[in-house]
Amino acid sequence: MKALDLDLKELLYRLPDSGIIHFMKQRLLLFDALSLGLLRKELIESLGSHMARGILTRFGYAHGWRSAERLRQEAPELFEDSWAGPHLHGLHGLLTPLTNTRGAGTADEPLVEGSWKDSYEAEQHLLHLGKADHAVCWSLTGFASGYVSKRTGRDVYFMETHCCGKGDALCQIEGRYKENWGEEFADQLQYYQMESADSVLTTLTDKLQKIEKKLQKRQKQLSDLDHKSELSGITCHSPAMRKAVNTAQRVAKVDSSVVISGETGVGKERIAKLIHDESPRADKPFIAINCGAVTESLLESELFGYLKGAFTGAYKDTPGFFEAVDGGTLFLDEVGEISPGMQVKILRVLQEREIRRVGDNRSRSVDFRIVAATNRNLADEVANGNFRQDLYYRLKVIEVKMPPLRERREDIMPLARVFLDETAARSHRKITSFTQKAAENFLCYPWPGNVRELQNVVEFAVALSDGERIDIDDLPEELQKPCIPASTPLEILPLEEVEKQYILSVLHSLDGNKTKTAETLKIGIATLYRKLNSYGI
Repeated sequence: MKALDLDLKELLYRLPDSGIIHFMKQRLLLFDALSLGLLRKELIESLGSHMARGILTRFGYAHGWRSAERLRQEAPELFEDSWAGPHLHGLHGLLTPLTNTRGAGTADEPLVEGSWKDSYEAEQHLLHLGKADHAVCWSLTGFASGYVSKRTGRDVYFMETHCCGKGDALCQIEGRYKENWGEEFADQLQYYQMESADSVLTTLTDKLQKIEKKLQKRQKQLSDLDHKSELSGITCHSPAMRKAVNTAQRVAKVDSSVVISGETGVGKERIAKLIHDESPRADKPFIAINCGAVTESLLESELFGYLKGAFTGAYKDTPGFFEAVDGGTLFLDEVGEISPGMQVKILRVLQEREIRRVGDNRSRSVDFRIVAATNRNLADEVANGNFRQDLYYRLKVIEVKMPPLRERREDIMPLARVFLDETAARSHRKITSFTQKAAENFLCYPWPGNVRELQNVVEFAVALSDGERIDIDDLPEELQKPCIPASTPLEILPLEEVEKQYILSVLHSLDGNKTKTAETLKIGIATLYRKLNSYGI
């Protein structure tokens, strides 16, 4: 692999449930260029150009030195690639590298010559301080100096010979060994002078690596539950979902029957698979059947099997799921839909641990674990006489309650991003994210169809989107409507406050267009202005 093959997506990584972003396993901070421009202006006006240049040059030197050190550790085969430094510079968003030529590094010939455009330093200097009469890319030349010094093991300093900040078409630099610059450049070299720069940076890097190892160890301990859940295809950032997953993982260690309860589409089968995968039966089959999707007679033959000739179409002896699962886990989805007659037969299997195939008079021993799921309240079904009480207690040794998506809003966008990545890859579409407005509507929509509906909406949006981001216009009609951000279940707001939030939500969704907002709300424009005025807007 060459340095130019390095891709930002492969180098950036955000730690789960954390604000920490890693670039080649080194913590990275994202700063707005304008804020750095304002810092530059403050430094120059407070300390003077001379002091500000020294600080920014040495800051850039440390940045370049650290980048080279990390590249040496993470991709040693690229460490000597002459384009690695400029390309890293570009990946950081600091500039766009154009040329990079290596020379002999003698007294008469530079070691490195290069040029770039889109310098953030030149841009910000022009914006805040105007056109300069000298080169202004101080931290960028510092970066190049620190990077090449680390790579060569010798002091290499760069000077900017042309700069966009003083009106040149491009920024151009030369890098030479310290001793080859000559006395006439001594006044510029002073900005690099920092006592034992490399030894200081080496010491700091060693300390930082020790701290990073401790943080990584602690992060692993804190995110162990999340890691296990992600491996099983489950996203659980919300407390409610964490509780459900934690219960499922503990239940998996014993062999008791389990009932997973929750609304349609919440992911009950995934939790059942998690229980199986983390149980002693994990190396045996996991078989799922939707009890509500088949007739009673078909369900019986599917579960118990049948002998040849037992009924029309039974051309050979066929084992049922109870036999086929053989030491594994049988998942009965929508168990509340089973007829009373079938309930009796399943109860007998749970009690005796043996079955009879349809048309057979011989009992067969079976070894299985039952995990059942229902979107009904089985206790109410028992009270109403629709579900056998003895079967209810046999199945519900332990219950795992799955929260609906509207009660686990912290999971909505992480799930949406997972579905987006999967759908975009499957559809060969380069769609990478959601706009803020689309995300806001995702978060305040009630999701009556839960996770299944969320997945369908993302697939719909991917199919309709013609850009690289899912926008509100790409969503189904029901998700395009203005909505009020969800409040906590215990928060009861006055009607006047609810009206205020809704009006402001509609105004925000229509990009502040008051005329359209009044039309959407079906109120007069004067009424809208009066209300906004009362809100202090």
